[in-house]
Amino acid sequence: MPLLDITNPAVIIFLIENYEKENRLRLNWIHKHREQIQQAATLNREPTNYFETDVIAHNMIAGMATTTRDHIVSGYNRRKTPLRDAVFVPGVKDLRHGHSIVDVGLGDPKDDSRLKRPDDDLSIDPIMRPVDPKVNKIIYKPRPEFGKNKYLETRSKTWPEKKYYFSECSNWDYGWRMKDSSLRQKPMYGRCWHLHRAVRTRVGPKPDPPYYKSSDPPGPTKIVNI
Repeated sequence: MPLLDITNPAVIIFLIENYEKENRLRLNWIHKHREQIQQAATLNREPTNYFETDVIAHNMIAGMATTTRDHIVSGYNRRKTPLRDAVFVPGVKDLRHGHSIVDVGLGDPKDDSRLKRPDDDLSIDPIMRPVDPKVNKIIYKPRPEFGKNKYLETRSKTWPEKKYYFSECSNWDYGWRMKDSSLRQKPMYGRCWHLHRAVRTRVGPKPDPPYYKSSDPPGPTKIVNI
């Protein structure tokens, strides 16, 4: 919106008329609400002599009836016998009963002596499985054929599910204990599967199709007479 040209006589007349109209409306409003404005400005009201404690006490008295009612109801409910959903309510000492590593079939006390614990033992279950004694001896043999580096290299080739009882990170969720699944099947596109299918097929192994071979380079080609 362009700015008004205050040097224009028509604009000057327009502004003066609007200023006078606004002043007239303000005076009318003040004259109409003169008594309310004077009462609010002078605070000529009837004194109540209320203190802050009086206001708090008024709110407390209003809630005393509710407090009394709740006290009577709670006293009646405390005398009731609580309903039990089951005859036996398990406690902390029963948490491991039926849910330990041995009970769910993830470990055997014969292989890991740490799993031989009573039911009232609430210590934390072991995280890692015991190391194979043959692999454990590598770290104590001389280098360079054995030693720490050879031990770590051998351990890195072991599957995580053979080293841990549970999946310790989200990266292990994919493929964790896949052999236990009833839906597991042999890969149909692996090298061993192709070799097995070629040997067991009725016609025996055959060469690759022609479209698997690279095309002939441009130029004269050899023509084989049949």
